[in-house]
Amino acid sequence: MADEKLPKRSEDFSAWYNEVIARAQLAEHSPVRGCMVIRPNGYGIWELMQQALDKMFKDTGHENAYFPLLIPLSFITKEAAHVEGFAPELAIVTKGGGKDLEEPLVIRPTSETIIYSMYAKWVQSYRDLPILLNQWANVVRWEMRTRLFLRTMEFLWQEGHTAHETEQEAEEEAIRMLGVYRAFMYEYCAVPVLIGLKTDSEKFAGALRTYTTEALMQDNKALQNGTSHNLGQNFAKVFDLQFQSRAGTLEYAWNTSWGVSTRMIGGLIMTHSDDDGLVTPPKLAPVQLAIVPIYKTDAEKITVMEAAEEVFREMKAAGIRVKLDDRDSMSPGAKFFDWESKGVPLRMEIGPKDVTNNTVVIVPRVELSKEEPPKPGRKQKLFVGRMELLSRVPQLLERLQSQLLENAIARREANSIRGVTSYDEMAKLIERDAGFIYAGWCGSAECEAKVKEETKATIRVIPVEEFRSEKPPAGCVVCGGAARHEVVWSKSY
Repeated sequence: MADEKLPKRSEDFSAWYNEVIARAQLAEHSPVRGCMVIRPNGYGIWELMQQALDKMFKDTGHENAYFPLLIPLSFITKEAAHVEGFAPELAIVTKGGGKDLEEPLVIRPTSETIIYSMYAKWVQSYRDLPILLNQWANVVRWEMRTRLFLRTMEFLWQEGHTAHETEQEAEEEAIRMLGVYRAFMYEYCAVPVLIGLKTDSEKFAGALRTYTTEALMQDNKALQNGTSHNLGQNFAKVFDLQFQSRAGTLEYAWNTSWGVSTRMIGGLIMTHSDDDGLVTPPKLAPVQLAIVPIYKTDAEKITVMEAAEEVFREMKAAGIRVKLDDRDSMSPGAKFFDWESKGVPLRMEIGPKDVTNNTVVIVPRVELSKEEPPKPGRKQKLFVGRMELLSRVPQLLERLQSQLLENAIARREANSIRGVTSYDEMAKLIERDAGFIYAGWCGSAECEAKVKEETKATIRVIPVEEFRSEKPPAGCVVCGGAARHEVVWSKSY
């Protein structure tokens, strides 16, 4: 297998993506169509995502809870826009215990309905607000065309649900959680997302406003990584979520919901990985350092393994997620290939000469720009003294994390086209998958639908000011009328 090349990203991105997942042993298709089995290497990434996000949620005042997997069908149908948006994706249970159910139950596609029905029981006064809850759960959406991590019938996620006294508080919450997602994606995933508002046609079913994080993959398609919704009072009115206000009147609460899922793992793969396999940001790598001992004779093995085990203990004590590869059934070259395919950030080689010289060789998974460049066709190798390891390894992991973000930002900016004013030009750019296309939009659903129908591209985001062009567009790229917004168009997953 070490001699088999991956499909090239430039030639078959979809086949490359699937093979990266297979070789890294992240996930597999399950016996149930459209579902996946997440293997330990993939679930390890998800666990690290969970740990980081869970702390960020709790640091902003949220608590975890859990609500049932099964939801009465009548709950889903109570909110008109909600049921219309989710009807094609519902999985419905009609029998239980060998008998027909009195009321069908929906396997949750999302939990707004059942959660707000409970909030209605818990809230009587403004003193009971805000409620700031999150749950880690699985959901089911009956997708017809699936792809591992990106779109599966069942997937893992977190969904936050909050209730507030005022519209302003709900809006502040929706924006706050968008900021949490943005920080997580930059700092942990090294995925530079655009943030902003979704159009009405792209917003969450039943929401007033949907805020989004949009990333650009290496095939120049967009991926929606996470969303935060201001739900207004729609669900509160349906489920009678009322409270006595400070003025003594009876008011409906204001709600938000927000979520990210295992889709982020797909985004991580498509942002960073290369033609050699998976690349994992160090902060989310289940194994940050793989130590490969190299020896030929039994005498060398004793000496090398003693040094390797000592380094292993030092690294583990320092908090590095480290593996000592002591498999006798594989050659060093096969081990190199295996760890490279699995995206481990740093590989350490220790051989007899290294033991004698009191050094090790460290090979970063991605070339570090501030180190000596590798020879043509070779991997970058860093020669490090044993006494330096406790400082050098954390430093290299930190630099690799930064390097991945810098690379991704540079790639995004190189594939962002601004100032497009001609519809024909935009259509040609979309046809060749040019990336993020910034252009004016008049705000009409007709212009938005025309582009989607004719090019398959959608408005991914109405970006916040930070991501807008210095000179705003004057006209709509579709109809030529006055532009209300600068928007980002792209094909997407």
